[in-house]
Amino acid sequence: MNERKDVAFEGHGGTLLRGWLYLPRGDAEVPGVVMAHGLSAVKEMALDRFAEALCDAGMTVLVYDHRNLGASDGEPRQQINPWAQARDYRHAITWLSDQPRTDADRIAIWGSSYSGGEVIVVGACDDRVKAVIANVPFAGYAEADYSDTAKHYAAIREQLYDESGTSLADTQHTLMGPIPVIQSEGIEGPVILDQPESTEWFGEAGSRAPNWFNSVALENAAGTEPAWDPGACIAHVAPRPLLLVVATEDRLAEAAVTCAAFERAGEPKELVMIDGHHFNPYEGEAFEHAAVAMRDFLKRHLESA
Repeated sequence: MNERKDVAFEGHGGTLLRGWLYLPRGDAEVPGVVMAHGLSAVKEMALDRFAEALCDAGMTVLVYDHRNLGASDGEPRQQINPWAQARDYRHAITWLSDQPRTDADRIAIWGSSYSGGEVIVVGACDDRVKAVIANVPFAGYAEADYSDTAKHYAAIREQLYDESGTSLADTQHTLMGPIPVIQSEGIEGPVILDQPESTEWFGEAGSRAPNWFNSVALENAAGTEPAWDPGACIAHVAPRPLLLVVATEDRLAEAAVTCAAFERAGEPKELVMIDGHHFNPYEGEAFEHAAVAMRDFLKRHLESA
């Protein structure tokens, strides 16, 4: 049988990031996948299903909670900085590459929703990445001009690799919140996700995750120079293979914006459309459709890497 182990590794600055390492049966060296969740969510909120599907296909899978969230260390709690989360993906790649069962030359990264945008950025910047899967990703802005992204992409990459302690991953320029993620009993006023499907999914999935809290603050997610924008990076993921999973009725990561981003991406690329809203790919038949597409995509591209 496959094995799942609790693990901890150092993110940037020595912050301990905690998660699960899935090991397929046998002792052969196999491809690896780094996986983390979206806005405020933690690993217990459906990531085990995706990880199990990929491990069953013969891959090592590292699933972890972002810094400041869930089981991972980091302060302030519940504060999300996309620059810091993206930088920690690179530390996760390093750690997984060093594991004895993992072929360091065949590493993929997986992200969903907000972290779906983060893996687009990391995949465009880190040559160690051999494939990128972005599930219902935040892939850019409807009003942005993406006709020439070279300078913006270069500035984002420079920030991602900045270890000086003065980068946007380390210094606060803008802050929104703390603010509740969804509506729930006793909450009055605005929330960050006011869609009924968000309330339903986070309410149900959060009940399975004792380390999830209905509060979040966003640091340097908007209003910075350069701006955090996966849409400026997607054209630069190639020649690394890219898979986007898009929900047709997505109101959080709008399907039209994501499909437009897909058109700007270079080859090789694949697009999978899932009927329904943003959270449909996490459950039922839609999950099965998405998971099979992800498995087959990685087998095609990592086995030949």
